[in-house]
Amino acid sequence: MFPERFNLARYLLEHNLEAGRGDKLALRWRDEAHTYAGLCAASSRLARAMVELGLRQEERVLIALSDRPEFSHAFFGTLKAGAVFTMVNPLNEEAALADLLEYTRARIAIIDAELAPVFERLAPKAPHLLHTIVAGGASSKERPELAHGQHALLDLVQQAPAGEFCVDTHLHDVAGWLFTSGSTGRPKAAVHFHEDFAFNVEQYAKGVLGIHESDVTAGVPKLFFGYATGTNLMFPFAVGGSTVLFSERSTPERLFDLIEEERPTILTSVPTMIGRMLALEEEASAPRDLASLRLVLSAGEKLPEALQVRWQERCGVEILDGIGSAELFHIYISNRPGAVRPGSLGQAVPGYEPMVVDEDGRELPAGETGRLIVRGESAGLCYWQAHAASKETFRGDTVWSGDLFRRDADGYYYCEGRADELLKVGGRWVAPHEVEECLLRHDAVAQAAVVGFTDGEGLVKPRAFIVCHGGHSSDELLAAALQTWVKEDLAPHKYPRRVDFLVDLPKNDRGKVNRRALRELE
Repeated sequence: MFPERFNLARYLLEHNLEAGRGDKLALRWRDEAHTYAGLCAASSRLARAMVELGLRQEERVLIALSDRPEFSHAFFGTLKAGAVFTMVNPLNEEAALADLLEYTRARIAIIDAELAPVFERLAPKAPHLLHTIVAGGASSKERPELAHGQHALLDLVQQAPAGEFCVDTHLHDVAGWLFTSGSTGRPKAAVHFHEDFAFNVEQYAKGVLGIHESDVTAGVPKLFFGYATGTNLMFPFAVGGSTVLFSERSTPERLFDLIEEERPTILTSVPTMIGRMLALEEEASAPRDLASLRLVLSAGEKLPEALQVRWQERCGVEILDGIGSAELFHIYISNRPGAVRPGSLGQAVPGYEPMVVDEDGRELPAGETGRLIVRGESAGLCYWQAHAASKETFRGDTVWSGDLFRRDADGYYYCEGRADELLKVGGRWVAPHEVEECLLRHDAVAQAAVVGFTDGEGLVKPRAFIVCHGGHSSDELLAAALQTWVKEDLAPHKYPRRVDFLVDLPKNDRGKVNRRALRELE
């Protein structure tokens, strides 16, 4: 599909100049508008500057940036230098950033200005780190005082020689690491080639979403998360579209304002935020203007069927729920525009071959639940420094997930939960998501999450955390009513033995419900 000599930056960014889109708007951030010509020039200059600072091909660059234009410069500049991007949450605590510097052995870190003092402290303890590049501040007066070994990104870009710069790379050179969103321990980095990302662009972005030059993307998850790097940077740039970025935290209010002001056509979201936006919309005196949207994308965790139906009825914008992973870069099972089946994750993306298998790897017939495995050309090479886990997950071009799925006769896939999240209650299995969906069908419930807890006798029981719709009292009467609701709708052994009410559910840095934090709550 792709030539042997291949660089992802040329495929995603530089081709827009050849197509005559140099002056077209590529990226908007606050009051800044960036064209394709401008982004190409800035990333080439930054690539040249990093090489002159000593960055060598195949070495890692740690990108700890908020969503801003410099993220594009850093991402494509790293690829053009023939180096490997490793994107991390800039809101990580200092100890986590120190650990990531050691794990990645990054030679250069590109960071937000707010992190400059942190990296000044970390640099002497990071023997592999040569230089830190600091983004932020349009003029020298606005930039922070930089320590030895730190450089202002804008200065490097302005001082580097002009002209296209892109190291010659092979299709199967390593291009980037994508961190998993593991619930325990340090996230593992899935190692990917240049080809992996381009393959998914062709199959999912172009083949399923039908993304095109007139599309404008915006998103809830931030760019350091591979889900958003795809939908809000790679996918629009691959077809000459545009993206709208914002650095501040994603809130329902901010998203509604952004949609009305910037008129995106594709919104990348997660189920939790869809629920929060819907709750705000249902309480509003007048509907918000969502007419610009042609699609909302959902991934990261299961989208409850009741929530999807309510959104469609209230907002009138189709949600394409799907599943992807760091191991395969992006979405490999998805609903299609005009063919959404609520409650399902859709059908296989072209080029991917998912199967539901038993413990011995034999494919199960439609309707039976088993482990999901997926064959596709975007499968990663390995987990870095995790040989045993790599052998378990990456088997040739097939990824063995930890997800339990079933497939119906029409080829639609349904998530039955993570194998490690199922609860054994009274000798019978309980899937938390099934209880959550039942709770969400109750008029009082805006958000729900179910985890296991150990009762006084040492037995595991379901525990529900509820966020109520406005106007409903969070009290013992409602808790008892919700327990009865589940008993009558599902089965007595599945009802939550404890019901706790929260103002909001805790989230991890990918926007997913943080179940580990819920399990630790007393």
